[in-house]
This record gives sequence, C-alpha cells and structure tokens, in this order.
Amino acid sequence: MTPPPDLSRLTEAEKDALILALWARVAELEVRLSAPPKTPSNSSLPPSKGHKANRPERERRAGPRQGSLGRAGGGRPLAEEPDQFVIAKAAACAHCRAALDDAAQVLHARYDKVELPPVRPVVTRVERYLGRCPCCGGATLAPVPEGMEEGSPFGVSILALALYLRFTHAISYRRLTRLFLHLFALRVSEGALDAMFRRAKPRFDDEAAAILARLRRARVICSDETTVRVGGRTCWDWVFRNEQVVIHVVRPSRGRAVVAEVLGGHRPAIWVSDLYGAQRGHADLWQVCLAHQLRDLRHAIEAGDTVFAPRLKALLLRAVVLARRRHALKAGTRREYRLRLERELDRVLALQPSHRRGRRLRKRYLAVRDSLFTFLEHPEAPPDNNGSERDLRPMVVCRKVTGGFRSAWGPDLCAAVASVVGTAARRGMDAYHAIHAVLSGRTVLAPG
Repeated sequence: MTPPPDLSRLTEAEKDALILALWARVAELEVRLSAPPKTPSNSSLPPSKGHKANRPERERRAGPRQGSLGRAGGGRPLAEEPDQFVIAKAAACAHCRAALDDAAQVLHARYDKVELPPVRPVVTRVERYLGRCPCCGGATLAPVPEGMEEGSPFGVSILALALYLRFTHAISYRRLTRLFLHLFALRVSEGALDAMFRRAKPRFDDEAAAILARLRRARVICSDETTVRVGGRTCWDWVFRNEQVVIHVVRPSRGRAVVAEVLGGHRPAIWVSDLYGAQRGHADLWQVCLAHQLRDLRHAIEAGDTVFAPRLKALLLRAVVLARRRHALKAGTRREYRLRLERELDRVLALQPSHRRGRRLRKRYLAVRDSLFTFLEHPEAPPDNNGSERDLRPMVVCRKVTGGFRSAWGPDLCAAVASVVGTAARRGMDAYHAIHAVLSGRTVLAPG
C-alpha cells in the first residue's frame, strides 16, 4: 500500500487537488459496490460458482404421485422378455382351508423383480506351441485367434470400461482399482491401468485425426474454450463442433493461433462463438452467441440501465423465439423477419443511454450488429453457442474432480476420448459403446 503524502508540506492548491482525486475515487468505488453481483443467470459465471438459494417448503403430497408430463405414470414398464418366471398360486383358502384349483383363481398382480448376477471375470488360458520341423529344423509358432495375442492379459471390454469410467466419469486411478476389485473381483493395479491407457492412445489419436479431417470440410463450426490443469499449470481445452462432429484439443495457449492450427488452412462459411477476441475472424460470416448477450443485458438492467438494455433484450428474445422454428420457415419469410429485426435494432442503437453499462453495451453492438441475426439467413447455424458449452462440461467436471493431469500424454488422450464420445453421440451411440468401437477397430463417424 502506498504511504500517504506528508500533508504539512502540501500547498492549499495541492490539498484541494488531492481531495478532489480522492473524492472521485470514492465515487467510483461506490458505483462498483452498488452494482449487482454477477451470477450464472446474468453473466458467463459457471453455475458451480452461483449462490444456491434455499428451496421453499413443499406441501406434503396427498395420495399417490401423479404421472410426469408426457407419460401416464404407473411405474417401471415390464420387461419384454423376462429371464425367469415365478407363478404364485394359492393351494388353499386362508380362511377355511378349502382347496383352491386354477378355475377359482384370477391374476391379481404382475410385476418384475430385477437383480444383478454376481460378476466374475472370464479367464481364457492360452497355450501356444512352438513346433520344430524334423526335416529342415525350422521353428513354427502356432497362430492364435484375434485378440488372444501375447501381451496385456486384459481384453478390450476391460480396457473400454476403464477408459469410460476414467474419462467420462472422472474416476481416479485408485478408485478404479477398488471398483474393479469390489464389483468385478478383478485385481488391476494403477500401473496396469496406466499401461493400458498408453496402449489405447494411438487408436484414439487415429480416430481423432479422422474426426478432425471431417471438421476441416465443415461449412459451420461452433467453438468455445475452458481451462484445464496440466502438470500444475493452466492450459486450455478448445472444442470445435457442428451437427456431425466434435473435436477437443488441449493447448497451453488461449490465442487465435490454436484455431489456425486446428483448422489447418480451412475457412468455414459460418463461425458461432462468444465475443472473445481469439474466436473472431475465422469464417466469412459470424453468429454471435445470443445466450451470452441476454445474460449481459440482464446484468445491465439489474445495474440500473432502463433505456438501452431492456429494449435490446426484448428484441433478442424475439429473435430466439424465431430461431426455434427457423428450419420450418421459407427463405423469403426468414429474410423478412431479419429485415424487421434489423429495423428495430437500428431504433435501439439510436438510443442514447445515460448509464455507463448501457453506453458500453451500445458501443459493443454497434460493432457486431451485422452478426446478431446470421441464423435467419443461414438456418444451419444455431443462434447460440450452448452446444459448445455442453460439450465442454465433462472436461470442467473432470478438472474439478481430479484437479487436472500430471502426465504429458494424459490431456491428449482425454481430449481424443471426448472427441470420440461427442461425435458418437451425434449418431445416437452411448459413450461406452463408442469407446469399445474404437478399440475394436471401428469408427464412430457417420458415412460421408
């Protein structure tokens, strides 16, 4: 802290100037203190950092629970093909002990009881023989079936499950060893897990390269980034996605050079992102994420702007409603809607707000006004970047649960697995079967 000046040596004019400077500083701090706090609903603050309010007291339900919206209720549906049946029929009346035959009984209830059988590993002992030819003396090693080669004793299903639990559910090595032992009666050391993951990495690297090659032909690309910890240092997980593929890369930089490296000279037609500078200028057209803008406008309204932010927020909400049915609209109808929105945008931008947050936002939207409604001209582009944030969420959970990566190869394997899982989800494939498919030599990419 800077020590205060010796007031006895200051002239009256210098004291007056000091008082005015301190007065302005106090006024600035009072404005900051009076500003509303940033929350996940009015800024880009993640939900995990928002204050969780107490839930209101609920009235106790009288009677059975009603069916949820979209279903009739009634509990879990019965299995189509049960493994076994239990037929319970009464032999005698519980009151007078008279015998009861089948004709005297009707079906009262039908329900399923579900259990998991004990899971034990299936061990296949391989005895491979080496033959010596009595004629020439040459050695011949007997062939073995595919997947039974020498090396790691753990098969594809075990490796797929380990990768799934590690990189999809962020389970640590130590907890993984206990999980395999307690649930599957299988001893797997932490070193064995590490060796399995290293052997699996080339397959996922190849699949991620194929996904990246598909991305480099894409017309629309959405992108976002979040922090990861690698070796105790902050790095960045970048995601690039569209409706067909997802690619993750972990780099030590948040600069635009990462985008140039990933695209490899490809220039898409449309780029969808937030306003971060490194995300700009990579395509012919740009769609600004409207979800981010609505949160910023809400914060400005809460801070006291009553002129600019409310009008623009209402306009962007109208645009979001149109975005939900943009695929069903004809090109001429979408063009007419865009012209209407832009005329209203001109009127909003002509306003002269007195609040400092309103002035700052007006300056922002004067610069990006041409990129607010790109989705109406090109309906294949989404109006927001929420999909990228959803694809980043598992990496955020992994960072918070595990604290980051210690090895140099771990982040690349995690990014490749996330790319495979995200791309497979476009085809309706779940994470475990996507990982198993890649380990078995298949691809998760759709034909095309």
